[in-house]
Amino acid sequence: MKFLLIIYGNKEFWDSFPADEREAMIAEFDAFNAKHMKSGELLGAYGLADVTEAKTVRVRDGMPVVTDGPYLEAKEYLASTYLLDVADEARALEIAAELPAAALGQVEFWPILHEASP
Repeated sequence: MKFLLIIYGNKEFWDSFPADEREAMIAEFDAFNAKHMKSGELLGAYGLADVTEAKTVRVRDGMPVVTDGPYLEAKEYLASTYLLDVADEARALEIAAELPAAALGQVEFWPILHEASP
């Protein structure tokens, strides 16, 4: 079964930590990634670019329109995603609880219901 774990970022929160603490947190994430990639349960971990690099794509009158943004009202933004392939939901929840972000804030947990065929 596949599950998507989502972490939301908050620049003010992240910047509130001294540089050495941020480096230690990154090391915790790296250790988590290595452990679960080695087990085969983590298919991928994707940290996203800063929200200022995001774009929005719309099609209007058959033509693509690309704009900067999204411009967010909230302080939180989509920061990272993790794709798991595990035996069951219980195991996925165990892994989600191990993710360092769960101790700092929260991890959103989504079962994947459909996967595109090649």
